[in-house]
Order: sequence, then C-alpha cells, then structure tokens
Amino acid sequence: AMRFAIVVSRFNPEVTNGLLDGAKKFLGEKKIKVVDGDVFSAPGAFELPLIAKKLAKKKKYSGVICLGCVIKGDTMHFEFISLAATMGILQVGLETEKPICFGVLTTLTDEQATHRSRNDAHNKGIEAAAACWETARLIASL
Repeated sequence: AMRFAIVVSRFNPEVTNGLLDGAKKFLGEKKIKVVDGDVFSAPGAFELPLIAKKLAKKKKYSGVICLGCVIKGDTMHFEFISLAATMGILQVGLETEKPICFGVLTTLTDEQATHRSRNDAHNKGIEAAAACWETARLIASL
C-alpha cells in the first residue's frame, strides 16, 4: 500500500491549510490513509527541500508532497525563496528517486493564493497530491 508524507509551510496558514485539505481529499479518494504522523510542518518554503529529503529516505513513504505559499512583496525575497524551493524540491526527487511534488504557490497577490487553495477543482494541493500519486505508481511499475 502506498503512503505519502506531506510537508506544509507555516507561512500563510490560511492558504496552506487549504492546500493540505486538498491533498488529503485527493489521497482519501484513492483510499490512501493520511494520519497526523504523516503531516509535517516547515517554517517556510525554503525549508521544504531538506525536510522532504529526510522523509524521502524513509522506506515507508512512496513520495513526499510539499505544500507552501510565497506571495510577492516589495523586495526580491519572493524570487529567491521561490527559486530555492523549486530547485531544492527538484533536486531531492532526482537524488532520492522518489516523487517529491511541488505544491508551492508562488503568487503575485493574496487573492491569487486564496483562489488556488479553496475547496474546489482549482486547489493546487489536489494537483500536487495527484502528481505524487501518479508518479509513484509509474515509478513502481518501471
């Protein structure tokens, strides 16, 4: 049976909790149980890759779903954090050969982030969980 770890950034919790709900909903529909012990909290998006790497090394997980939200402010901080999280998550997947999926919103406004974390078909947490599940299934068959 497949099991996934979910790492959620604590920044913008009203958004990231919506992403988490979406990921859990998708996995639930696939009859994959997500217990509290499978959900891990990260301070921010920058810390997601390291935590994901530690979790990917655990045999019990078929993959790791990374959820976060970085909203553009008045400085370059947004660009650096977004790129670091993206490249880090990519690198962890390549190094561990497990699906480490990107559910980090990188939006220009709060409104865009809210729109992508609601309880509807546009929820990016659902997309990240679906990508992780699908990739894990494919990798297991190769």
